[in-house]
Amino acid sequence: MAEIPYVLAYLAIAVFMVAVIVRFRMWSKMPMHMRWELYPVAHEASKAHYGGSYLEETEWWKKPREVSLMGELKVMIPEILFLVAVKEKNPKLWLRTFPFHFGLYLAIGSVALMLLFGMVEALAPGALATANLVSPLQTIIVIVGVAGLVIGLIGALGLLHRRLTSPDLKDFTTGADLFNLVFFIAAFGCSLATFWLVDRDGAIIMGFTTNLVSFKLVALQGTGLAMQLPLASIVLMSLLTAYVPLTHMSHFVGKYFAYHSIRWNDEPNLPGGKQEPIIQALLNRPISWAAPHIEGDGKKSWAEVCTTNPFEEKEEKKKKKKKEDGK
Repeated sequence: MAEIPYVLAYLAIAVFMVAVIVRFRMWSKMPMHMRWELYPVAHEASKAHYGGSYLEETEWWKKPREVSLMGELKVMIPEILFLVAVKEKNPKLWLRTFPFHFGLYLAIGSVALMLLFGMVEALAPGALATANLVSPLQTIIVIVGVAGLVIGLIGALGLLHRRLTSPDLKDFTTGADLFNLVFFIAAFGCSLATFWLVDRDGAIIMGFTTNLVSFKLVALQGTGLAMQLPLASIVLMSLLTAYVPLTHMSHFVGKYFAYHSIRWNDEPNLPGGKQEPIIQALLNRPISWAAPHIEGDGKKSWAEVCTTNPFEEKEEKKKKKKKEDGK
C-alpha cells in the first residue's frame, strides 16, 4: 500500500510526458498552413515596432534575414503569463481565465521547487540544513503553492459559473468542459484542505516529493485524516497531471504552433529553397470542398483550383450547352 501514491505519481509524469511529445509530433507533422501575412511579426528585428516586414526592402531575396529571438520573447512571455490577447479581445473572460491560469503556474512552480528541494536533499543530504536554507525554502514553497491553489480555485469557480450561466457559451459548453473544471476544483480544493487541516508547514507533501525523486517508497506519515487527506491530494493531482494532456486542455502545445507556424511564419518561398518542394506537394493534393467558389470534386488539385475561376468555367459550360442545344 505504501508504494501506491509513488507509483501513481510516476505513471502520471510518464503519461504527461509521452502525451505532450505525441501532441507535439502530431502538430509538427501537420501540412503547412496558409499564410496569414499579418504584421507586425514579432521576430522582425528592426521593423516589428511599426509593423514592417523584410519584404519592404528592394531585392529582399538577396539579403540575409534578421530574426530576433528577443522580439519573440517580448511577445510570448506576457502572452503566456498574463494572457494579453484574451484581455484585449474578451476582458470578461480574462477576469476568470487569468486567475485560473496564473494560479496553475504558481502551483506548478511550487511543485518544481519541491522537486528541486528533494533532488538537492537526495544528492547532498543535509546540505540545505547546514546552510540554514530548509526553513526559508519551505516557507517560499508553501506561500507560492497556497497562493497558486487559492487563485487557481477562484478562477476555476469563475469559469464554471460562466459556463453554467452565460447564454453566449450555451452552445459551446459540453459535459467534458464542465467535468474538466470540476476536476480542477476538486484537486485544488483537496490540496488546500490538506494544507489547512493537517500540513500547514508543507512537511508531509515535501517529504513525499523528496522520497519521490530519490525513489524511496516510504509510507506517508500520520494516521486518520493526517494520512488520508495528503493521500487524496496526491492521487487527485497525479490523475489531473495525466489527464490534462489527453484532452483539449493541452492547447498549450497547439498555441506554440499557432504562433510560430501560422501567425509568425513569414519564411520566404525562394526558387530551390526548402519551402518550394513542400508547397508544390501540397498544391498537387486533391481537394473536395463543396463550396461554389472552389467546386472541388476530389479530382482537381489545389493548383488547378488556384489557377482557374469556377464562375467563368460555369459560364463557359452554359455557353457550350446553349450552342449544343441550338444545333
